[in-house]
Amino acid sequence: MESFINFNGKVLKNDKPIIYADNHSFRYGDGCFENLKILNGKIILEAYHWERLFISLQILQFNKPNFFISHQFRDEIIELSKKNKHKKAARVRITIARGNGGLYDVEDHFPNYVIQTWDLNSMNNHFNENGLTVDFYWQAKKSYDTFSHLKTNNFLCYTMAALWAKENKLNDAIILNTSNRVADTTLANIFIVDNNIIKTPPLSEGCISGVLRKYLLKSLKENNIPFEEKPLTIEDVLQASEVFFTNSVYGIRWVKEIGNTKYNFTISKQLHNKFIVPLYF
Repeated sequence: MESFINFNGKVLKNDKPIIYADNHSFRYGDGCFENLKILNGKIILEAYHWERLFISLQILQFNKPNFFISHQFRDEIIELSKKNKHKKAARVRITIARGNGGLYDVEDHFPNYVIQTWDLNSMNNHFNENGLTVDFYWQAKKSYDTFSHLKTNNFLCYTMAALWAKENKLNDAIILNTSNRVADTTLANIFIVDNNIIKTPPLSEGCISGVLRKYLLKSLKENNIPFEEKPLTIEDVLQASEVFFTNSVYGIRWVKEIGNTKYNFTISKQLHNKFIVPLYF
């Protein structure tokens, strides 16, 4: 079936070439991206996504044009979703790239953007009763610096971990930082349950500043549910009663096993029912 993309505000066929060989993102991974979820014509957690996107543009020193505003992106996303005939649910990616040039002679700092959409199965809205099988990835480590929490186009660590997970028939891989503590996963932020306290690494540990992570932490605080943002060791994860992942496209997913360690899903399912279901249903 024919599909379409949006490049800098223009709707084009998906097979239309849109970048040159000296594109800064292609050469250096210079840029950022957002993954969003559309459900029945509505962007889930929309305000959180625009906040993260515009903060990323500022930190990465793009010159944000005056027309770079949330309602423009919203309108273009909804239009593209209809053009691609997504009936109920869709995954959306906005990719930002600086443009053409070398390290010291980039043409300008305009944030070129590409919007893409894909159909989502309706089961994506439901809790994963079967659980995920994952493990720790050791071959690359995530740094923790000013840019670690951004979803930049330099995603090599996550890409290689995803390839490794697929080769080993795993659903995901847990990424460690350079201190061998837990950062996040190839697709999500990680949470554990320890003595009924929900714990997740702080952004200072190198994890991506996930939209659903932020929403869940805010919801936990507002509902007086015990939680901590604290560094997590591998041992913390292996000794936890539950492990679950959060992602703005699929919500909460519980982990069934890491290596030989098994987990349950009592609290993670409760959190899904209380905070995720209202977003989707």
